[in-house]
Amino acid sequence: MLRLRRSIFTRLLSSPSASPISHLHRLLSAVSPSPGLNVEEYLVDRCGLTRAQAIKASAKISHLKSPTNPDAVLSFLAGLGLSTGDVSAVVAKDPKLLCSAVDKTLAPVVTGLAGLGLSRDEIARLVLVARDRIRCRSIVSYLNYYLPIFGSFHNLLRALKFNNSLLGYNLERTVKPNVTFLRECGLHDCDIAKLSIAAPSMLTNNLDRVRATVACAERLGVPRASPMFRHALHALAFDTEDTVAAKLDYLKKTFNWSDAEVAIAVSRAPLVLTRSKATLQGRSDFLMSEVGLEPAYIAHRPAILSYSLEGRLRPRYYVLKFLKENGLLQRERSYFSAVIVTEKVFVDRWREETWQIWLCNTICR
Repeated sequence: MLRLRRSIFTRLLSSPSASPISHLHRLLSAVSPSPGLNVEEYLVDRCGLTRAQAIKASAKISHLKSPTNPDAVLSFLAGLGLSTGDVSAVVAKDPKLLCSAVDKTLAPVVTGLAGLGLSRDEIARLVLVARDRIRCRSIVSYLNYYLPIFGSFHNLLRALKFNNSLLGYNLERTVKPNVTFLRECGLHDCDIAKLSIAAPSMLTNNLDRVRATVACAERLGVPRASPMFRHALHALAFDTEDTVAAKLDYLKKTFNWSDAEVAIAVSRAPLVLTRSKATLQGRSDFLMSEVGLEPAYIAHRPAILSYSLEGRLRPRYYVLKFLKENGLLQRERSYFSAVIVTEKVFVDRWREETWQIWLCNTICR
C-alpha cells in the first residue's frame, strides 16, 4: 500500500500538463477492483425470487463477491430433486444457504440422512421445512433420535411443518429429559409424537414447566392413566394457571355449570378448554336455548361441544324436528336430544325401516 501511494504521488508530480485531480481519478480507477456480484440481481435471475424477496434476502448475504459458491449450492439442490419453485422458497427463507460449502457441509448432511434410511425425495422434502437447520450437521443426530419416536419420516415431517424448532432445541438438555418424563407419565411414543404436533412446547419447554402442566392436568381430574391425559396436556400446554382458572370460570357461567359439572366436563373432554369464547357461546345458545338441553346433560356429554354447529348439530336437529312435528318420530326429548349427539343411536333405533336407514345414512355422511 505504501509503494502504491508513492507511485501515485510520483506520477502526479511528474505530470505538468494534466490536472492533478483528474490524474488521481484515473489512477485510482486503474487500481480499484472490478465490481463484484450483484446479489440482488442474482437472487432474482438465478434463484427466482421476487424483487421484494431479493431486496430482503440480499441484506443477509451482501458479502458474496462471486457466483461460484451459490451456483454450486443451486446445482446441489437441483440434484436432490428440488424444483425451481422449491429452490426459490428455500432461498427466500434462508438466503445464507447460498453461502454453505457443498463439499464440507451440505454433502455430508445428505450422506448422513441417507444413512438413516431417507430417500432422496424425503431429503428434498426435509430441506423445504428444515430451513437453516439443513446447514447444520447436527440435523442428522436430531432425526436419528426423532424417527423412532414418530414412527415414520412422514409423521416427523408433519410435526416439523407445524414447528421446525424441534430441530433447534438442545437434545440432551431439553428434549430428551422431557421425553423421558412423559414416558414415565405413561405416554407411549406414538402419544408423544401426536402431542408434539399439537403442542410442541411439551418437548421444548424446560422440564419444570412440563412437570407443572402434568400437575395441572391431574388437579383438573385427568390422571396419567386416563385416555384423555394426552389431550389434557395439549389443552394446558400454552396456558398459565390464571388463564386456566379464567377458562373454567367462563365455562361455568356460559353453561350454568356447578364446580362439579365443570370438573366432569373437563375430565371427559379436556380440549373444551381450547375452544374460543365465541364458539362456546354459540354452542350454549343453540343447545340450551333452542334445543332445550339441561346443563347437567351437556356436562356429562361434553364431546358435543366439539361438533360443528352448522355442519352437524343444526342440520340433524332440524331433520329430526321435522320428523317429530309430522308424527314420524314419537320419542321423548331425552332420546330426541341423544340423536343429535350420536349417529349410532339413530342407526340402531331405526334399523328396521329401509327408508329411515337411508335417511339416517344421508344425514350422517
